[in-house]
Amino acid sequence: MSIRVGVDARHLSSKNNGIRTYLLNLLLSSIKKTKQTHKWFILSPYYFDSDFLNFENVKIIKMPISTRFVGFHILFTQIIIPVISLLNKLDVVWFPANRSSLCLPKSIAQVLTIHDLVWIKHPETMRNYGSKLDKFFMTKSANSADLVTTISNSSLRDILCNNLATSKNIILITSGVNTIAVGNSRIFKFDFFLFVGTLEPRKNLARVLHAYSKILPKINKNIQFVIVGNKGWGDVNLEKMISEYNLKKNVHVMKNIDDKMLAKLYSSAKFLVMPSLYEGFGLPLIEAMSYGTPVLTANNSSMPEVCGDAGLLVDAFDVNSIAEGLRSMILNKKLLKNLSNKARLNASRYSCDESSKKLLKVFEQAVMLRKSKYK
Repeated sequence: MSIRVGVDARHLSSKNNGIRTYLLNLLLSSIKKTKQTHKWFILSPYYFDSDFLNFENVKIIKMPISTRFVGFHILFTQIIIPVISLLNKLDVVWFPANRSSLCLPKSIAQVLTIHDLVWIKHPETMRNYGSKLDKFFMTKSANSADLVTTISNSSLRDILCNNLATSKNIILITSGVNTIAVGNSRIFKFDFFLFVGTLEPRKNLARVLHAYSKILPKINKNIQFVIVGNKGWGDVNLEKMISEYNLKKNVHVMKNIDDKMLAKLYSSAKFLVMPSLYEGFGLPLIEAMSYGTPVLTANNSSMPEVCGDAGLLVDAFDVNSIAEGLRSMILNKKLLKNLSNKARLNASRYSCDESSKKLLKVFEQAVMLRKSKYK
């Protein structure tokens, strides 16, 4: 089936962002599969380096002026995308990040991907206006979409329990991972464990740093903590926390790194630490495991599902539980090796190839559903 697909691609302008990686991986795999059949229209209100989308079946539509003023992305999604979609005679538009356009012409199918329900489960970890926007737009977007996809069984249950979709119109399409070959090059002279993610309250870094400070004097081992992440929102003052816990010599913060450096960090780390308060999926978990690196994560939401038997679970709200988890991962060589041996196999459950096949079928189904409604 040959179709014209529009993609709300504003998250491609982000850096080290989970939704960006999810979108990028699925988009590239889907485009490569449909060189002879589908025409792709990549729509973004912001500038991004688009060299990686240099395919004959791809048309990139950007704004003449790339601006970040508050609310512009809402204007773009609600007004500009419908106009572009109509002018380019699109068959379906994919909204890969929780909200869709409520003004799309009735003749054009909609597919919406919902990653999580943070605004319901943990609104205190969001900006107030972000929580309100999700409450308004996500509910209406889910109602107007022909089909809804989500990224984990945990999120699927949350969506169904909160009546944002039904079992008939929601489809599970997990995230995939692309592993970059990095060899055996060592980045640091010291051993380290790793955190990767946006610096915001939901990532629980305050408790992780507190837990690390509690065990450090007791373990008699020089293992450092490397934090990779760009500023998100909220009162996540890393410098203040690192100083407060007397960890200036033990914690290293890295920002704006490229994918190759991130791959080297994943492959070199002793383990990844990610005891978030809530995750819709937790992409760094499978990214780390794809390099054979085990994970220390939380026993809530999607994380037990994603890490499988290649991770150690702790209570994200209990500093002592996190501290004991860190101590075990650092000192128990048998445990670490056992988890590491399972890591790659567990990560192999998540394939960009399989996920993109499912996504392409969803687009076709959405187009047929829309045509049956508006003949």
